[in-house]
Formats: sequence, structure tokens, C-alpha cells
Amino acid sequence: MLRVSIEPMDLPLRHPFAIARGEETVASTAVIRVAHHGVEGIGEATPIERYGESIESVLAYFNTHALASDDPYRLETLLHAGIPPAARAGLDLALHDLIGKRLGKPLYALLGLDPSATPVTSFTIGIADPETTLRKLAEAADFPTLKIKLGRGTAAEQVETIAAIRGRYAGALRIDANEGWDVETAVTVLRELERFDIEFCEQPVPAGRPHELRAIRERVRIAIVADEDAHVAADLPALYGCVDGVNVKLAKTGGIRGALAMIHTARAMGMKLMLGCMVESAIAATAAAHISPLVDWADLDGPLLIARDPFAGIAYDRGKILLPGAPGLGVSESVAA
Repeated sequence: MLRVSIEPMDLPLRHPFAIARGEETVASTAVIRVAHHGVEGIGEATPIERYGESIESVLAYFNTHALASDDPYRLETLLHAGIPPAARAGLDLALHDLIGKRLGKPLYALLGLDPSATPVTSFTIGIADPETTLRKLAEAADFPTLKIKLGRGTAAEQVETIAAIRGRYAGALRIDANEGWDVETAVTVLRELERFDIEFCEQPVPAGRPHELRAIRERVRIAIVADEDAHVAADLPALYGCVDGVNVKLAKTGGIRGALAMIHTARAMGMKLMLGCMVESAIAATAAAHISPLVDWADLDGPLLIARDPFAGIAYDRGKILLPGAPGLGVSESVAA
């Protein structure tokens, strides 16, 4: 029989993490375990409040719904569309971990991917005052790529933030407004930032307005990447011609299977791909890392933002993602925990 258990997990952060919509000091996720004939798979559900999900909603789903099959290989049945995204993602990860352990193969091998082809991840710096921002910048100096959160404050203040960072940092820079601008503010800020060699800008305006993304893209030279507008593969046709790329997150797609569908759909539409994460432990970040050879850009720094990770898996060499070679996700309880 296939059994599932869920355990809430609080992850205190190294620093307060602020974006345009708010700030957090503790990230809340849930560890999902599935057991079958003496083998246990582990996953992580990372509910996104922006979409009405919470730890309580994840727990409520599993407390009121039985698994659709006792066969862990019946993924299409077990991971049906009726499961909310965060719960489905956690279950998806746990099942892939279980299957990999049963077969004695890491997930990347099951998917036919080259573990040496992983990209370099960016490291994210949240919104903060200039002094705090520069202190965080010093801590992240070894990373060849940084993602800077914008979307709060005046246009001039946001440009000044990037100017100050660029004055001390020569690596690649990406920015993320998290829906914090309107079209004219986005155009104003991005045109000012063009001189700082910005790789791309994520989600400059509120989701649900693809025509506004197109209007920005047509007026600036910085590439535009959709995040809040792009949850699953079915969202991509509306974004065709409006953005240069999309951000794929397991928490939005419902796990590995949904992410692969989104990746292949985006490629068929000529879009670039970024693989992102929430603030989460090594469980979810490692799962995403296994499919990172399929994307152009990675932002899998969730475990680096928390004070103490209870799990070990993904590793980094100056930003280069290193995959564990153990079966399944290759995640284990952290010795430091």
C-alpha cells in the first residue's frame, strides 16, 4: 500500500526577504513523504500565498483526499489535475524520489539528462535600504550572477540601487519587479537601466495583462521574462510574442511532470527558459536542479536564503549547480540539522 504523511516545516531566513508585495523572515513549507514496501520518497510542498495556497490548505487536501492509486508508478493517475499545485508538487517530488530509489537511479538519469550540463544559478538580493543592499552584495560576491528585487520606491531610487550595485559588481545582473510597476514606470526604469547591461527583467507589471508585457518589450532593449503570468504550459499561448522567456517553478507547475510539459511547450514556441524556486529547502531546490540542464537560466538559490537547511542535496561551486548522484532526488537529512 502507498502511504503518505505531511509535516509542516518552518525555515527561518538569513535576512528579512522583501519583494514588491511584502516581506518575510520565515518561509513555511511542508515535507511530504510517501512509503511503499519499505522504501520512502520525500518531497516538499511550497504553497504560494499569492495564489491562495497555504500550509493549512496543503494539509487539508491530504487529510480529506485519499491517493488515487496504490501503485507509485501510476503517475498520471496519482498526480491528477484536481490536486492543488503546491500539494501536487510535493507529492510529485516524493513519488519521483521513491521511483528513483526503487530503480537505483538519480532523477536526472531517469530523465536522460547530463548532470554536467547544469547552469549557473543566480543569487537573489531582496529589496532593502542602500546600506543593507550593499552588505548583502558583499556576501554574494562569489556568485557570477545576481538577481535584484525591485518594484518598490520611486523610479529614481530603483535606478540608483542598480547603479550602486553595478559600481561594485561586474557579474551578470537580472532584475525582478514582482508585478510592482505599471507600463510607463517599467519603460522609464528599464530604459535607464539599459546602460548597466541587465540580462533580463522578470514580471514588470501585474499578471493577466499580456498586452502590457508586449508594450514594454517593444519599447525597451532588456529582455522580458514572465513569472506570475506563467504557471503551467497552458498559460504560454497567451504570452506568445509578449515576452522573451518564462520562469518555470515546480510550486506553480505542480512538480516535475508539469515543469517538463511547460519546458517543452516553451521551447516549441521559441521562448527562453528560466528555472526558479521559492524560498525552500534543499528538497524542492534539488528536485528542480535535476531538470536544470533543460533551461537557459537558473534561479535555484532558495536553500542559500535560509539560516539552517534541515536537508542536504543540491550544492554550488561559485554558482554552478552540482547534482547529487544518489538514487531519486539524492536528498538526505542534513548533518548540520
